[in-house]
Amino acid sequence: MKLTKNIKTSAIEVLQKEANAVQNLINFIDDDFVACVEAILASSGRVVITGIGKSAIVANKIVATLNSTGTPALFMHAADAIHGDLGMIQKNDFVICISKSGNTPEIKVLVPLLKRLGSKLIALVSNVNSYLAENADFVLNATIDQEACPNNLAPTTSTTVHMAMGDALAVCLLEARGFSPEDFAVYHPGGALGKQLYLTVFDVIPKNLIPIVKKDALLTEIIVEISSKRLGATAVVDENHKLLGIITDGDLRRMLISGADIQQVKAIEIMTKNPKTISQDEFAIRALNRMKEFNITQLVAMDGDKIAGFIHIHDLMKEGIV
Repeated sequence: MKLTKNIKTSAIEVLQKEANAVQNLINFIDDDFVACVEAILASSGRVVITGIGKSAIVANKIVATLNSTGTPALFMHAADAIHGDLGMIQKNDFVICISKSGNTPEIKVLVPLLKRLGSKLIALVSNVNSYLAENADFVLNATIDQEACPNNLAPTTSTTVHMAMGDALAVCLLEARGFSPEDFAVYHPGGALGKQLYLTVFDVIPKNLIPIVKKDALLTEIIVEISSKRLGATAVVDENHKLLGIITDGDLRRMLISGADIQQVKAIEIMTKNPKTISQDEFAIRALNRMKEFNITQLVAMDGDKIAGFIHIHDLMKEGIV
């Protein structure tokens, strides 16, 4: 079948239409949106989200986002609701009905039943003059000019803006609750994302491998310490065990190239002074960010004013953080 348009042109037009529709949502963030967020915050109930067809898929996504950001939520399919699933709704729950038209038969059957239960009803619709919007306690206006589909039929732009409005709702609730990265970690313990949020430097640094030499150590001792601990570096300390600097494999190579007397050279003469450090209690992801900031591959991990070890970018790679 011959395409009537260039493929790139068609794709760009779709993205442009959807981007414009999402941008236009800014005009619909009104007092009703604010009141809706405040009512959910003040409630002891959950957020139940329902829809049918593509709206049901969007509802599932918004439920997942709310649950992962501190707002208890669950999905109820609009068709199943009238066959027993209404039993999941509790007295203090809020119900969000998602519908482009707001006039589908399933929604018209469901709305009176929800009102009879005493639930607060939130309409996420693209038609504010619909049956659903007119019977809702709060309306989240997601009006669009047209679908990205050339026939203006397939749910494309409408599902995109509904999902975006759901994100806006979830993030407002998140911020109002003071939901922190630490809270986020509780709900996302698995995978690389979870590790970024709970893994600390202490969890990552090789244990019992703390290469240290005194400031007057000679080259042989330095090489043995670096080689035996296999971290590619050693800390240099003074008589009170205070960190003065580090010596890396690179420092040794530069020393040899410089022509220094390898029989007499001391640690304090070839070390890098004031090395970059990080507390062992910091998140490992912050160690990675610090390495990127200074374009280095390792940091000295500190336990207060004591050296706890070295954290290398390879340690972070092993954990899947990089």
